[in-house]
Amino acid sequence: MKWVTREKAKVDRIACPWVISRFVDKNAEFFFVPKEQVLNFARDNNATAFDTPGAELMHYEENGYEYVSFDAVIKKYKLTDPALLQLAKIVRSADAEPPDARKEGAGLEAAAMGFRRIAKDDHENMRLQFPLYDALYEYCKWQLDEGGKLEHST
Repeated sequence: MKWVTREKAKVDRIACPWVISRFVDKNAEFFFVPKEQVLNFARDNNATAFDTPGAELMHYEENGYEYVSFDAVIKKYKLTDPALLQLAKIVRSADAEPPDARKEGAGLEAAAMGFRRIAKDDHENMRLQFPLYDALYEYCKWQLDEGGKLEHST
């Protein structure tokens, strides 16, 4: 399946391809185009637009709380993995301003900005950042499995 979003991705526009390729569409093809071309590209190429105004998979509000496009993907595809839901809190904290922001969100936002600056294009940005999301997902699994307590060796 084809997926399209705005170019010059930072957090949500890399997090969405990660969750899509890992949990929704193993054969996903991603396209990054100028923001004014996203919806036309989607229509003309039978692609699903995300994280752009007018797309179904976009930031949304529920009960006065802002959710990001990563959340929209989770909701639409009924993903229920507890670690993934914890990762969504980190992504939301990096891409929005939730009142219950996770401290890891600041680190994710900083890393995403750095990757965006060093990557030659959005596809390289995805390639560079996907291991970060894999690691954060494992971190969330560990937190749920072990209660998030580090063991210190002496």
